[in-house]
Parts: sequence; C-alpha cells; structure tokens
Amino acid sequence: MAKIGLKDSLKRGIATLGSRKMYLFGMIVVPLMVCALFAGMLEPGLPLKVPTAIVDLDQSTLSREMARNLNSTELIDLTERLESYDAAMRSVREGRTFGFFVIPVNFEKDVVAGRKPTVDFYDNLTYFIPGTLAFKGFKTVAVGTAAGVAKTKLEMSGLGDVAGAGMLQPVSVQDQTIGNPWMNYSIYLSPSFCFGAIALMIFLMTTFSITMEIKNGTSTEWLSTARGSIGVALLGKLIPQWVVWSVVGQFILSVFYCYLHFPCAHLGVICLAMELFVTASMAMGVIFASVVPNPRLAMTLSALIGILSFSFLGFSFPVQNMYGAISIFSYLIPTRYMFLTYIFSGLNGFPIYYSRIYLAALIVFPLLSMLLIGRLKKACLKPVYVP
Repeated sequence: MAKIGLKDSLKRGIATLGSRKMYLFGMIVVPLMVCALFAGMLEPGLPLKVPTAIVDLDQSTLSREMARNLNSTELIDLTERLESYDAAMRSVREGRTFGFFVIPVNFEKDVVAGRKPTVDFYDNLTYFIPGTLAFKGFKTVAVGTAAGVAKTKLEMSGLGDVAGAGMLQPVSVQDQTIGNPWMNYSIYLSPSFCFGAIALMIFLMTTFSITMEIKNGTSTEWLSTARGSIGVALLGKLIPQWVVWSVVGQFILSVFYCYLHFPCAHLGVICLAMELFVTASMAMGVIFASVVPNPRLAMTLSALIGILSFSFLGFSFPVQNMYGAISIFSYLIPTRYMFLTYIFSGLNGFPIYYSRIYLAALIVFPLLSMLLIGRLKKACLKPVYVP
C-alpha cells in the first residue's frame, strides 16, 4: 500500500462527501430547512391571538364588559363562548382552545355588594407558549377588572381620581427590556434552536462518516492513506466537512442578521464562536465514534445526546433551576457555550472579554477528542462490525 500524506487524505475526504447524497442532505438541506422553519414560524415575533373560550354564567353588564376586554387584548382570541365548565374542558382536550375563562353566577351582584367573587381561568400548559400567553392575558384582564372596581369604590367614597389611583398603585413600575426590547421570541429562540439543530446534525454526520469506514472494512485503507496516522486521517476526512459546516453556519447567521435584521452587538464574536462551535461539535462526533466505534450505536448515542441537549441546555428553562444531576449535563455539550456566547455578546452586548470562558470551553472539546483517538485507531486497524 502506498504511503500517502495529508494531501491525498484530503482528496479521499472530499470524495467521501460526494459518494452519498445523504451528506448533501444532512449537511446542507436539513440545517437550512430548520433555519427557514423557525424564521417563518416565528416571523411575527410573538404568537398573538391565542384561541381561548369563555364561560359566562352571569350574563350581566360587567361580565360582558370583561368578555369584550378579553377579546380586545392582543394575546387572547375568544373563539368560543360556552355554557358550562365541562364544555370548556372538552374544548381544551380536543385542542380547539388553549384555555378558558369562567365568570361565576351573580358575579356583578357580588361585586356591587362587596362580597369579592372569584373568577377562575384555566390554561393548558402542555403547550407551554400558547398556554403561558393565555394565562398572561387572562390575569391581565382579571387584575385590571379588580382594580377598576376598587377604583370606582374609592371614588364613590369621596377620594379623587388621582388619590384613588395612587392608593391602588403607589409605585409606578417602568419595564426596560434589555437586549430584546421588542419582546420578539424569534430573536431569542430561532438562533438558539438552530444552534442545537446544527450540533445534532454535525454529531450524526461526523460519527457516520468515521464509523462507516469500520463497517465497510475500509478503515485500514483510510489509515494507510494517512501513513498510519489516525490524526492525519481524521484531518483529511473532517476538514472538508468543517468547510461545509462553516459555510452553512455563517450563511444561517447572515440570514438572521442581514436578512431578518436581528440585533447583534458584536457580530464578529458570534461569527468566531460559530467557527469554534462547528469545530467543537465535530470533536464531539469524534468522541462518540471513539467511544463506540460502531455506526448504529455511535449514531444512536449522537442522536440521544443531540436531542436531549434541547431540553437541558437552558433554551426554555434556566439551568440554575434544574436538578443538580441534570444541570451538570448542560455543560458537557458545546451548544451550551455557543448559546451563552450569543446571549452575552450578541443580545446583551458585552465585550468578548465576558465571553472568553465560553469560547475557551469550545476549544477544549477538540483537545479532549485527541485523548480518545488511540482507541479509534485500534478499532480501525482491526475492523469488526457488529450489526
């Protein structure tokens, strides 16, 4: 067998990319489809007019006013007006609505008599975002109605308009939203989930391209092309993939910041983080392939870790509030550090100094993978495929 160096190893790696349409699909089509999905799905920025129902058991002037106030909010759309609690629960279970508001019997009479009636509202938090938005809309109207009734009573007792308002809200709160003053969900969620999807596909494609050499019995030829060096063999195989992933990653960033005009205080830092993120994710793929040099098991492990990362990386639930045993895993995946860099330098506008630890953590992953490639080399020298 000819002893050939990195140049021919690179040629072999490029030829591998062109050997299967799956590489094109997994490395280009899937990430771009995910980007288009989130960019299109979250284009309004915030889901509005969540379908809800109302059960008005009072049918009074005040209850009808509350219904009008509910329907006039930007978060609530009263698509159904039902006659009972059971009908409203059935509507939620069937997925027609995400919550309902119940006004009790004699509501107006109890309010006028000062008996403090209870208004109930129910939300389906199985669907977290629409359920939360429905809860917010319901609570706003309920609190606003209670405050309006209290203000009317204070004015009837002789207090002026200004004095009554001051008693109800002695401290005026100004909400200054940092980093995302538009409260645009897409600015936060779209890049975060795209980072997770990119990492998942890199895990799968990297482990597949490496372990298929063992399955097909070509791993010895792969090593001989690199003069027996597993490091050179990996470089020759992964550099072409790294170039593709880098181009795809930078293109997705350009969609977010040039086409959709998402705010980004330090675009250069995010672009640098994307390159390190791609490298770290490929290193994770090498780790999976080294630990389990079998395509079926390695890709199963990659998919499991990649999919679970969406749950415990802090996109939708803060890591600080997770159980300790779960939160540890969030720091073992490169997506967590890419996410934190995006939040610190992209949205909050902190200089690169404050993201240095996260960027350094992305560099650690390739170093860790180097500790395991000896195990991968042994598996390549004696390829045994266990289906």
